[in-house]
Amino acid sequence: MLEALTGFAIDRWHNVELPEVRSLRADMIGESKTGAIVHIELQSTNDADMALRMAEYALALYRRFRQFPQQVVLYVGEAPLRMRESIAGPAISFRCRVVDIRQLDGEPLLDSANLEDNLLAVLMRLTDEREAVRKILHRIAGSEPSRRDIAVRELTILAGLRHLGAIIERETRNMPILDDIMDHDLLGPIFRRGLQQGRIEERKAMVMRLLEKRFGTVPTWARQRLEAMPAPELEETGLRLLDARSLEELLGN
Repeated sequence: MLEALTGFAIDRWHNVELPEVRSLRADMIGESKTGAIVHIELQSTNDADMALRMAEYALALYRRFRQFPQQVVLYVGEAPLRMRESIAGPAISFRCRVVDIRQLDGEPLLDSANLEDNLLAVLMRLTDEREAVRKILHRIAGSEPSRRDIAVRELTILAGLRHLGAIIERETRNMPILDDIMDHDLLGPIFRRGLQQGRIEERKAMVMRLLEKRFGTVPTWARQRLEAMPAPELEETGLRLLDARSLEELLGN
């Protein structure tokens, strides 16, 4: 009977208990004025199972909203984009859109009056990276002091994905308007020593803020694990943060 139904003769059976997905956290879920659901997933590495992950998200979102979302994987990594957009089987197929952010024109965001737009432009296609960095640094210098410190940290993180640390360091030294940042006891060393330098305490605080933004309240065991990390492992954890599905996966508890 099974051979007649499937077209295959069963050679052996597998006793398989499928894993239960307890927490599936999407990066960005939005809704348009027309009610369409939009799902954007940020990815900094090439994940061979990305299409499968997006299919899992699509089914979960359908269960929640009773409609399939418009999905985009926004790739912000350094290596060339190699992720597949689709998976298919005998009776099912799935496709999502995968976009390398470097394909997008960063000039409109660079010209925006919004500082957050300016910072995001660092990851995109730019006509002149040095001029772009100079413009962003001027915008940061002219912002409110409370916003300035946050913007410097954000620029440091984003610029790391494009190896712009050396440009930032040189341009900062050539801009007297940023003397207050260079004299800052925390931010000054970050710029002077380059993107991968700076005090380990600041890196831990930065990663902790990113963990809280991604996963919500960080439990005690995760805080202790982060506090015990040496600098190389802390840096690697920060790079893998966008891709991890849970704290347990990221920190190995």
